[in-house]
Amino acid sequence: MPNKNIKTDALIIGAGPCGLFQVFELGLLGIESIVIDSLPSIGGQCTELYPDKPIYDIPGIPVCTGEELIDNLSKQIEPFSPKLILGDEVIELERNDESFQIKTQKGKIISAKTIFIAGGVGSFQPRKIRLKGIEEHENKWLHYSVKDKDLFRGKKIIIAGGGDSALDWAIDYAESSEHIDQGGTVSLIHRRDEYRGAVSSVQSIRSLAESKRITLYENAKISEFDSNGKNSFMLKIQSNGSEVSIEGDALLVFYGLSPKLGPIAEWGLDITKKSITVNTETYETNIPGVFAIGDISNYPGKK
Repeated sequence: MPNKNIKTDALIIGAGPCGLFQVFELGLLGIESIVIDSLPSIGGQCTELYPDKPIYDIPGIPVCTGEELIDNLSKQIEPFSPKLILGDEVIELERNDESFQIKTQKGKIISAKTIFIAGGVGSFQPRKIRLKGIEEHENKWLHYSVKDKDLFRGKKIIIAGGGDSALDWAIDYAESSEHIDQGGTVSLIHRRDEYRGAVSSVQSIRSLAESKRITLYENAKISEFDSNGKNSFMLKIQSNGSEVSIEGDALLVFYGLSPKLGPIAEWGLDITKKSITVNTETYETNIPGVFAIGDISNYPGKK
């Protein structure tokens, strides 16, 4: 899309699942939209962090991967010929008499009647494990996302974390006959004995631990590591007052994301804990004509 003044009915900030589905909903109403995202491709976290991760909580779809979800959403919005601006972000937002004037980092000027912020948790970086020197092993045996689950099949996998991503991947590999048949193992390390993930996932983890398909370390902290080579390592963990050493081929760390709202934080929106407060009748923010949807929105009772 050339660097000139661009006019549209609606600008959607964020090309993740909510942003893409908003294109569809607006299209049904005959409303033209443009989607902008700082990432070079559509999909948000689904594409960048877990394209192969199974997702279980979409109505009518028992299970699909992040990549499959984005592929289906892309097909769903095709009839509306979506206009996408990727690898760019909104840096300025001004209200004129009848529309908003938006300036992007790469110099585009967009005029839109309404704005839909579907930025998820904003720009995101995984929270990293803090052990001196371990960063040298990133993308060797230390990973913060799974983009191709075949890379870890048959390996001694150690997963650190207690949220949905950690639990879902532990379950996925532990229940994979291919992984087990190829000599793969799964260990899960969590700093507490209570989890942030879905109750059903926690129940599955405990069941898999009882059947010895997962080695579970609760109330545990990784204290040291020793790399035996490019693709293997030893971890020392403190667990329930004792020290344990475990060997692995792949360490998958899921400590959550560190969200950054970026320029959105400077627009005068009502922001609480890096999310935007909305009126639940309309999902409009405190700025008329600007709406927030999905993870980035905040309202009383939201979980």
